[in-house]
Amino acid sequence: MDLFLVNLIDGLVYGLLLFMLSAGLTLIFSMMGVLNFAHASFYMLGAYFAYQISTYLGFWTGLLIAPLIVGVAGAGIERYGLRRVHQFGHVPELIFTFGLALLIEEVVQFFWGKSQKAYDTPEILQFALFSIGNNSIAAYKVFMIFVSIAIFLALLYVLTRTRVGMIIQAALSYPKTVEALGHNVPMVFMGVFGVGTALAGVAGVIAGPVLGTFPGMAFVLGSIVFVTIVIGGLGSLWGALLASLLIGWMTTFAAASSFQFADILLFLGMERPADMAASKLRDLWTLTMPQIGPILPYMLMVFILVVRPHGLMGKRGL
Repeated sequence: MDLFLVNLIDGLVYGLLLFMLSAGLTLIFSMMGVLNFAHASFYMLGAYFAYQISTYLGFWTGLLIAPLIVGVAGAGIERYGLRRVHQFGHVPELIFTFGLALLIEEVVQFFWGKSQKAYDTPEILQFALFSIGNNSIAAYKVFMIFVSIAIFLALLYVLTRTRVGMIIQAALSYPKTVEALGHNVPMVFMGVFGVGTALAGVAGVIAGPVLGTFPGMAFVLGSIVFVTIVIGGLGSLWGALLASLLIGWMTTFAAASSFQFADILLFLGMERPADMAASKLRDLWTLTMPQIGPILPYMLMVFILVVRPHGLMGKRGL
């Protein structure tokens, strides 16, 4: 039971981290139809900017300033780069964002090098908040949970209770109608893109001390973010949250599981090969749940696309 609760908390932390990355991307993808391959790169920039700021002004200043820098950079890239490419179709957009991701990675390595940075959690949160059995739960993990929940509630309020949110929601499905009513839709696009990249920056700021701040950190979470928005559904904030939590708990519990597929084979009446080295099924007999844990989200995505192409709570299809 103790291990279950610890995995539940760890999965919640990872899932909410994915949510901060996917929340902005699902709006960008839905509104603009842009498959932004560089989204996780803004997550990396958030971590590096926060690391640099924290060396002079402390962690909390980095938490406030780094996402703003990332958001402004994202809005500028949309205004002066992506918007000009957008008129030529999706393939140029894909190439542009893919090249942007490579460029950001090279810039990070140029200024900060290839080694992992000593970006640590703030001293005030470097203690165990409570224990579950023999396992201690760090205060910083609880802090990550509260920050993620606060961001979700703030986004939910803005999108459902404010005039700006109503315009954004309408622009997701009826951009021409919104523009005909006198609203500056390109400005809305730029704002959403900037906020989406800023959210990725926040995720980088709070995840950098835990998951590591290094040039390959964008690659680690890059593909799983797209899996999250496909499973959750385009344009749905609740869908992004649900999918993020599902993936977080699925991968965490799989990594901690001791389940072996040999147990299923024995239950089905199959006998273990006498000469395991020569058997063509030796990989299947030695397969364990932690080994397939990383591919479970992709298997779930394929299943969701088959039974519900709109995603769990999507408003429209891909």
